[in-house]
Amino acid sequence: MTSDKVIGVVSFPGSNGDHDALHAVSAGLGVDARPIDYRSTDLSGVHALILPGGFSYGDALRCGAIARFAPVMTAVHDFAAGGGPVLGICNGFQILCEAHLLPGVLLRNKSLKFHCFRTLIRIDNAATAWTSDLTVGDILELPVAHGEGAFYADPAAIQRLEANGQVVARYCDPDGTASEVANRNGSTGGIAAICNESRNVVGLMPHPERATDPLLGGTDGLRFLRGVLSTLPV
Repeated sequence: MTSDKVIGVVSFPGSNGDHDALHAVSAGLGVDARPIDYRSTDLSGVHALILPGGFSYGDALRCGAIARFAPVMTAVHDFAAGGGPVLGICNGFQILCEAHLLPGVLLRNKSLKFHCFRTLIRIDNAATAWTSDLTVGDILELPVAHGEGAFYADPAAIQRLEANGQVVARYCDPDGTASEVANRNGSTGGIAAICNESRNVVGLMPHPERATDPLLGGTDGLRFLRGVLSTLPV
């Protein structure tokens, strides 16, 4: 590991993907991983941030709705505004939307059931802080674990996302087709990941941190996460 590169992983009450993310960063990327408590307001020395999956505050009220008010989120806003790379995974994606760092919201899966399986996504934007090691059209196999994973935004917001190239990934078939069959949670436009206009904040519903070792079924998660290394200090 190299001490000049630090990726922080924020842990909220109810997070359960924080240790997976810390391991993916340290063992998978070979970068120093720093746990960040939700009460912290100091992100000095951190070069990128991950908001992990889980059930922050027990998903009370609405997924991510309480976590957005955690003390650390003020610092996350400032970090993102300064161009710092931020990745929200699953519940982290929900938190970023609730905190208005990303547009839209995550709704109940159309099946009304919890989803826990491996899925395919197609990369549609390889110019974000997190996807720069990928190519448009690349297909990744990643696990999902969510009950509220259906991305929704009003038609005007979807039009802006599409026009600005802010759709980062879509659920797809093995040949890369973004079909209704592949879009099992019912996301608008089959959207699995989006970014902000500056391309430094990304929300992703599948879990790249759980696909970083052949023993876990594949390493496509590392392909996704590795892109952020180009934004960190040399």
